[in-house]
Amino acid sequence: MAKIIKEILKNLPEEKVSEAVFEGANIVLYTKDRNFFLDNEGVIKRIVDEIKKRVELRPDPEITMNKEEAQDLIMKVMPEKAGVSNVIFDTQRSQVVIEAEKPGLAIGKQGSILREIRNSTFWVPIIRRTPAIRSKLIENIRSVLYQHSDYRRKFLNATGHRIYDGWIREKKNEWVRLSFLGAGRQVGRSCLFLQTPESRVLLDCGVDVASFDQNAYPFLEAPEFDINQLDAVIVTHSHIDHCGFVPYLYKFGFRGPTYCTAPTRDVSALLLLDYIKIMHSEGKEAIFSTEDVKEMVKHTITLDYEEVSDVTPDVRITLYNAGHVLGSSMVHLHIGNGLHNILYTGDMKYGKTTLLEPAATQFPRLETLIIESTYGGKENMMPERRESDEELGGIIKETVERGGKVLIPTLGVGRSQEVMLVIEHLVRTGAIDKIPVFIDGLVWDVTAIYTAYPEFLNSNVRKLIFHKDQNPFLSEIFKEVASQKERMQVIEESGPCVILATSGMLTGGPSVEYLKHLADNPKNSLVFVNYQGEGSLGRRIQRGEREIPMSAQDILKINLHVFSVEGFSSHSSRKQLLSFIYKCMPKPKKVIIGHGEASRTLDLASAIHKIARIETIAPRNLETVRLK
Repeated sequence: MAKIIKEILKNLPEEKVSEAVFEGANIVLYTKDRNFFLDNEGVIKRIVDEIKKRVELRPDPEITMNKEEAQDLIMKVMPEKAGVSNVIFDTQRSQVVIEAEKPGLAIGKQGSILREIRNSTFWVPIIRRTPAIRSKLIENIRSVLYQHSDYRRKFLNATGHRIYDGWIREKKNEWVRLSFLGAGRQVGRSCLFLQTPESRVLLDCGVDVASFDQNAYPFLEAPEFDINQLDAVIVTHSHIDHCGFVPYLYKFGFRGPTYCTAPTRDVSALLLLDYIKIMHSEGKEAIFSTEDVKEMVKHTITLDYEEVSDVTPDVRITLYNAGHVLGSSMVHLHIGNGLHNILYTGDMKYGKTTLLEPAATQFPRLETLIIESTYGGKENMMPERRESDEELGGIIKETVERGGKVLIPTLGVGRSQEVMLVIEHLVRTGAIDKIPVFIDGLVWDVTAIYTAYPEFLNSNVRKLIFHKDQNPFLSEIFKEVASQKERMQVIEESGPCVILATSGMLTGGPSVEYLKHLADNPKNSLVFVNYQGEGSLGRRIQRGEREIPMSAQDILKINLHVFSVEGFSSHSSRKQLLSFIYKCMPKPKKVIIGHGEASRTLDLASAIHKIARIETIAPRNLETVRLK
């Protein structure tokens, strides 16, 4: 592998390739020969078949058409009905991104329009769907990537050299070990450290949002962890308890790759920027800055589901749908030349939801399964989803009839969008009256990102998003709250309504502000639809506390009605977790349980061992397990 580019060039006609570089695990060849770019007579395909790696041929930037002329030509050949909204040139990589409302029309019959652009301009066209709701964040992320295009090209090439140039550490024997630096018998600060003789890889790196001291952060002071030797970070999804500490790594000098799906990159950036904002608003010093988040974005390599990618010389990963939130992934790790295969589920949902397909269960090889246990306890039997929808509808109906407001503190990602679709369906079908649903916090921005990646949603929602007049997220009942003034108008001037606001555990954000104003009125209702972390304000109210000290002088009296609707969880119930293990193909030989309160983790471990006759283990934080 150390000489992979030399081997490729041996199979190509002389002087046809002006430059050969890595883009992560992929190989890109640039040519100044226009005819060779347009027709390489199957040479590239034969190379791919032989080396089993992705190889792409692109025109050298020197032969691409002037950007202004190319844009004019693109707009001329694009059908008006395609709705082209933006054309962005990545000059370093000879690619042009064309955003269109109807990608199918922009591509043309059997790719005819793309071929015309490619053949006439010598730019490689990439079509992306214009989000149904404009997302300034997505625009900013793309701007960061294109502004640093030269740096990105060098970074991706360096990443490829790390993967292909051979071992940098002495190989004495083969082994695989896994350390829990977070989420061991707890929910929060997920952080697993995978080591082989050659590789050092972090699986997630999050914070415990319900904790307010050093216990909120992963144990990076563990003796086995050295940031200077870290090869890569893999982020399963965008919730802060899985990605919230990644910018901190870049703050302290890490410049390696972070792997995740494109929606995870975008939503993570949004939540991390909000995390900084919340820390500042509470008078705390932020643990990292917006510049550190930008560094993370610059060093992120996005992968699609089931796209195989090497990340180090002896670790190859494939991301699979986890069914949890938009772009959430289970990580399959193939280590060595068939030495060991691991599946790390992150947070997962083995059941179809309003938004997503259930988690995948078919994998090429599998020896060790690392699974979450958020709802793994004996008592964690969730109601059928239809029952939960009806229960929420009943709560809203009763609250509105007595002239009250319904506050739903929720996670900005996943749960909010699920609840939005349920309420829209209840209104559309006449189950509840048409009332305004005020969206506050990050919910609207995240929803915009959901509409930008319909391919990650289930087929039902995808079809609706493709038609503007049927897109449920664009329903007239949804009203964005964009300022403090508008927030106070909702509290003081609006009549009966529903308020969806972050944060979901009442640990900060607009939901706490709404609660302070609405808690005293028994006409109002508070509805929990997601997990409430141990120690959080949400958990305390859920347990029955009705007088909460907010400061030395201020006591919050809880007189409103409090409900918990369990069925909206984007985590698997105990039954679903056991069903997932039963359906897993191939069947794992060892199951490691994490991401759950201690009692639930141990309970699930015991159940799996008894029912499936599989070796199970539930490590504490700072414990290390040798897998091979």
